[in-house]
Amino acid sequence: MANSTRRTVLRSCCVAGGSLLFLKLPEVARAQVPSAEVFHVFAFQWKQGTLESQKDRAKKEIAAFQGVIPGLLQTHVGSNISPRGKGYTFGGIMQFKDQASLDAYFQHPAHQALLAWLVPLIDAIELDLRA
Repeated sequence: MANSTRRTVLRSCCVAGGSLLFLKLPEVARAQVPSAEVFHVFAFQWKQGTLESQKDRAKKEIAAFQGVIPGLLQTHVGSNISPRGKGYTFGGIMQFKDQASLDAYFQHPAHQALLAWLVPLIDAIELDLRA
């Protein structure tokens, strides 16, 4: 009787486990659906003669986009600490809620004001991706 009780418990657990796994499958499938969120990644090589005060200003102005640019969820910006930076000594990553928010960012007056003085000081690389 002890053996039949164990078998009954094991069968119940396996069936319950299988059912629970079956119920969780749609959640796993949903987790694999691409996110609408978009990441804007950038890195700068500063041109010769760029002052530390200009670098600090760039960092402060980019960080200040948080709360100003609609749809901007996160902003991280700073010095590149990688020994594999290939001359790109500054960069950041910005997370937007969707592609439309990223597109609007490029035209936003705060971003345009930054570009007006910053572009002559940098050689930049940019990536936009969903992850």
